Amino acid sequence: MNSSFRFIRALKRQPVDSTPVWFMRQAGRYLPEYRAMRERVGGFLGMCQNPEIAAEITLQPLKRFPLDAAIIFSDILTIPDAMGLGLYFATHEGPHFQNPIRDAKAVAKLPIPCPEADLGYVMDAVRLTVKECGDKTPVIGFCGSPWTVATYMVEGQGSRTFSIIKAMMMNEPLVLKGLLQKVTQASCQYLEAQIQAGVEAVMVFDTWGGALSGAAYHEFSLHYMQEIVRYLKAKTLTQSIPIILFTKQGGQWLESIADTGCDAIGIDWTQDLANAKARVGRQVALQGNLDPTVLYARPDIIQREVQGVLANYGYGSGHIFNLGHGIFPDVNPEHVAAMIEAVKKYSPRYHQAEMIKDNAQNGTV
Repeated sequence: MNSSFRFIRALKRQPVDSTPVWFMRQAGRYLPEYRAMRERVGGFLGMCQNPEIAAEITLQPLKRFPLDAAIIFSDILTIPDAMGLGLYFATHEGPHFQNPIRDAKAVAKLPIPCPEADLGYVMDAVRLTVKECGDKTPVIGFCGSPWTVATYMVEGQGSRTFSIIKAMMMNEPLVLKGLLQKVTQASCQYLEAQIQAGVEAVMVFDTWGGALSGAAYHEFSLHYMQEIVRYLKAKTLTQSIPIILFTKQGGQWLESIADTGCDAIGIDWTQDLANAKARVGRQVALQGNLDPTVLYARPDIIQREVQGVLANYGYGSGHIFNLGHGIFPDVNPEHVAAMIEAVKKYSPRYHQAEMIKDNAQNGTV
């Protein structure tokens, strides 16, 4: 691992010269070059499954902006697709599965995919991207949380109510836990393989954990993310790789998330960053949390809002600037540039004292 990367140092709560910045969905539809690529290739899944194209898309935002990390272009539903559920993307409707999981028999039949054999296109994309980034930029690998992935597997598509999987959770909890355990096992191996391929940090996206009650969240979502953390932290090859956990609308559970042993927590825009820092900032780094809709504002307003996020976290290390969720596809790329420029301009003052102290301790001043 290259510990000189600003992003990696911040994840480890080590001194940095400025707050590192990247953002969720930074390779995607808001970029005209991405839309042109999709038009040529003919579909999202086809781009994900072509390592050369996936690597090229991953690098597109880095060619535009001075970002501190790249996140591999892929999807959280690659694992269930490799399990044989028949993933497809309907026009303007998002992901669908031809073979949703509805009972114990279907769970029992699910195979655990081999990362290199069944998801090798992801590992090849990682290797190509890491080679291209070299010692300039770290690459982030990721997976969906077992709960979030399972919602699509059971519902068969995205849902607003999660009625089918919640009915399974209440009526047949052991069936759901069997499914979650299989997805967890596959996710552990998947992230391990991404690390072997060269990623220098990993992130678990729990998009739908906030749809659960507190007790259900701990039992059906956080428990399985903690299993992933324990698995990676127990292995010599992977134990030093920083792990970021992100539960959308999970601010009420920050202490429990920090107790998993993860290195950082993603904070959505509904949470107060200063409050989050006071609660868990001595235990983990924090990532976030600009409201994505701010990027619809004028550049001067974006600059003001960025300053607000930086001030809210305050002085010292352990902050990675990010959006509170993914970027919207109709955002002007120039507004993204304004956000990043503001982070680069205004964040160094929050690190100067710590850097002077660190340099003095290391005899560099």
